[in-house]
Amino acid sequence: MKRTLIKNGLVLNSKYGTLEEKDILIEGKHIQEIRPVIDDIDVTEEIDARNMIIAPGFVDTHRHVWESLIRHIGTDWSLQTYLERIYFNNLGSRLTPEDSYLANLWGSLEALDAGVTTLLDYSMLETPEHADACIKGLQDAGIRAVFAHGTSGHNEYWSRDSEKRHPVDSRRIKKEYFQTNDQLLTMALGVRGPEFSSWETAVDDIHLARELDCISSMHIGFGTWGPHDRSIERLYHADLLGPDINLVHVNTVMPHEYKLIGETGASVSVTPEVEMMMGHGYPATGRVYENNGLVTLGVDVVVSTAGDMFSQMKFALQAERALQNEKLLERGEMPGDLPLSTADAYTFATANGAKALGLEEKTGTLEEGKEADLIFINPNSFNLHPLNNEIIGAIVQSARPENIDSVFVAGTPVKRNGKMLKGSDPTFKRQVESASEAIFNRQYKMTR
Repeated sequence: MKRTLIKNGLVLNSKYGTLEEKDILIEGKHIQEIRPVIDDIDVTEEIDARNMIIAPGFVDTHRHVWESLIRHIGTDWSLQTYLERIYFNNLGSRLTPEDSYLANLWGSLEALDAGVTTLLDYSMLETPEHADACIKGLQDAGIRAVFAHGTSGHNEYWSRDSEKRHPVDSRRIKKEYFQTNDQLLTMALGVRGPEFSSWETAVDDIHLARELDCISSMHIGFGTWGPHDRSIERLYHADLLGPDINLVHVNTVMPHEYKLIGETGASVSVTPEVEMMMGHGYPATGRVYENNGLVTLGVDVVVSTAGDMFSQMKFALQAERALQNEKLLERGEMPGDLPLSTADAYTFATANGAKALGLEEKTGTLEEGKEADLIFINPNSFNLHPLNNEIIGAIVQSARPENIDSVFVAGTPVKRNGKMLKGSDPTFKRQVESASEAIFNRQYKMTR
């Protein structure tokens, strides 16, 4: 078994926001020991992490990873435009299985480069071959991922009265790839939910996920649908809400529905940057938090934004602070204490995300016995030095992806000394470019 000893690192204590110089011994994929000095042992590799902050990798609970091949095209899109261009027989249905493999590999490497060691990949799948290709892309990247098996992007799946059930191929996928949870990849179902299918379909899809022992992740409760449909209330009264339900967005649900989310233990993926620009509604971060809900963060779509969690922490934090501050100002009061802390935002992006994905025993914090998903943050750059003992504040408010020096997933390095160990080959980048061009060419021919 490989034994890696990380020496002299500044290990982040997330609970107290402090740094403690410690050594970390990794045996295989697990953190075996964290203590001030570990010496006189045989190791496979010793890494000097002097002056580096060592922190848990970030956890992104909602990302459409395949969109890495069509990035940037939606920077001026509303939600309506996004749905029209991506779904309903459009760009999302134009990928070949080979494209899907490259998209998931490239998108996962993007995440890893920014210190995201775990993500939920909400996929769009036209055929079983597309599913196989997406899974292989995640595997080859070396990321920890929850593969949310999705549906086709065609019209018959994405309508409010769709009777099309979740593809039965999900059973094959579960049996073939996910017989055990003791691996980097685990499974969820990316279900459409009651606002993108009929109620009966949504119920059946959730039951299928429970039959397969999977999380159900669904887009729900945003735009004009949220206050009209009362979907959270309906799920609650049907006894369908629970810790295995991951609700994405919930920007515009009724106030009492946030209480139901908190009461049942369902998690919420807030994707603040995309929600604010596209018109989902104001991010629900504070409303979920105030009702004891499990707040997590996601990038969502890289057609519109960058694939790092630093941006999402800041957007979530400042949006909620701005909202609460404005209420005080409207009453003629100057704001005093800010409603959410940087420590809250950091927890949303790490420990909370791991819990929402059922991975809290493996990742989300640095602890002995957990798997070694960790990042080195270089604090010696202009934007971080000096830290002035405000460690979590510096990470949330000032750090950027370029500050990520090294990334380990389950004890395996994927980035070292500022350089990714995969993905930098010019030939590979040309493959990505060619696949991207081909997707747009196919779309152009279909719409002529």
